[in-house]
Amino acid sequence: MFTELNSILNTSPDSFTQGEFILVSDRQSDASFLIHHFLSFYLRARCKVCFLGLAQSFCHYGAVSQRLGVSLTQAKEKGQLVFFEGLKECLSVLLPKENNVESGAMNFLRDPPVGLRSLYEFVRSSMIGSGSMEEGAEQWGPNVLLVDDLSVLLSLGVDVGAVLDFSHYCRALVCSQMQGNMVMLVRCNKEEDDDDDGDEGSEVLLKGLTHQCNLNLHVQGLPTGYCKDIHGQMEVCWKRRQGDAPHMQKNLFQYKVHDKGASFFARGTSSAVL
Repeated sequence: MFTELNSILNTSPDSFTQGEFILVSDRQSDASFLIHHFLSFYLRARCKVCFLGLAQSFCHYGAVSQRLGVSLTQAKEKGQLVFFEGLKECLSVLLPKENNVESGAMNFLRDPPVGLRSLYEFVRSSMIGSGSMEEGAEQWGPNVLLVDDLSVLLSLGVDVGAVLDFSHYCRALVCSQMQGNMVMLVRCNKEEDDDDDGDEGSEVLLKGLTHQCNLNLHVQGLPTGYCKDIHGQMEVCWKRRQGDAPHMQKNLFQYKVHDKGASFFARGTSSAVL
């Protein structure tokens, strides 16, 4: 968990807005450190977390979280964390073995017309199941859905429209119905002014999710190129309503990722450039 980012967003594990869809996006950079932040943030806030880890293994997320002071293994054992390991599920579908146990959430790999219905049902059952508390079981806070990263579904051949439908239904379930929070990561590999259509799907996905979200954290490289003391910049875009009209507020920060966290500062105020 990054305390400086909490200050920027005016939030803390003890006090945060419910019913929000937070979109984390990156272009020619890596915003995965923000996913690790939100994972540790919501676990510290005692939320019930469903994490769709499509990009990395549980060991990877566990090792990073350990450096941030959170144990994913303990969170799973206590029932606070439901972790979906997408890489292992893909192997179970594509290379079936007798002892493999499938959740069925990645059935679209075997039968593309099915779409992401099974993956949504996995999310729904994980969330709904958390509402039925057994006697003596620990009480958890609001439900939270984290996805890292949604662009992987495009790489697996899922239509961008189906991915947008999936995010829409998840938002309706988690943010509206349950008043929980949702955090999704999406990547765009091409430059913003690049006219090449090779990455068109991710661009459409980014635009669609940007329209749906309440808060967008967009990470990109420095326009001046590589710098060892400043790793990139992050645009923070809040969407709020003032009366009947929507209001958008944007701020730009630069950042540096450390082994156990990250530092954020206003553009041009890093000690490296002063």
